[in-house]
Amino acid sequence: MADDQSANLTAVQAGSLPDHLGLQWQEAKPGLVRGRFDVARHHMAPNGFLHAAAVIALADSASGYGCVVSLPEGATGFTTIELKSNFLGTARDGGVACEAKLIHGGRNTQVWDAVVTAEGTGKTIALFRCTQMILYPKA
Repeated sequence: MADDQSANLTAVQAGSLPDHLGLQWQEAKPGLVRGRFDVARHHMAPNGFLHAAAVIALADSASGYGCVVSLPEGATGFTTIELKSNFLGTARDGGVACEAKLIHGGRNTQVWDAVVTAEGTGKTIALFRCTQMILYPKA
């Protein structure tokens, strides 16, 4: 796909939290990002269940990368101003996938919804929404 920027996003995350968590990007184009990770010990809470922060990291990274590839003309970046997650399930092994979609793409804000699923069962683990404030150079 010509506008797919997933390889670029994977390269720029080297050494950062998404890289340490093993986040993999399958598709990244304006308005849509798909990614995943293989569940490993470092994704787990001490109680043996998938740590909520690992799920949020996947959904927030997918939404943030989506914002990057969907910035309006003249914008230089973004910052998250709100996020919310509802957890509906967990995974203890296998893969975890996320699909983030642009819901609102304005000049000053973007709103992204993401659905996180257990790849083995297809069951929804979490519903996620975030609002991004678009940044511009100072005049």
